[in-house]
Amino acid sequence: MIFVTGPLYSGKREFARTVLGCREADMVWDVQDLAAGCGDLEELARKLENHPVVIATEVGGGVVPMDRDQRAAREAAGRLACLLAKRAETVVRVFCGLPTVLKGTLP
Repeated sequence: MIFVTGPLYSGKREFARTVLGCREADMVWDVQDLAAGCGDLEELARKLENHPVVIATEVGGGVVPMDRDQRAAREAAGRLACLLAKRAETVVRVFCGLPTVLKGTLP
């Protein structure tokens, strides 16, 4: 599995399509939204690792929300990203359309 992460609108899906040659059916994106309220992040990560490409938007780089549920959702998204990065053969961060390989190599 290739895990692609980065800020919102940074070119993550375009990178997966053009550089990795992925079809929409080969990738799952916005997985950070699945983490909110998930009772078992390990199980969620196990399910997601079966996809060739998993894309998550980084959500923890801004102002910490005052709302307790929003803070919990951001925490869960970050923990899920860590679990996915650990399981992935390759981890890529895309920023301003530029990919940086954090782990492994691009195919």
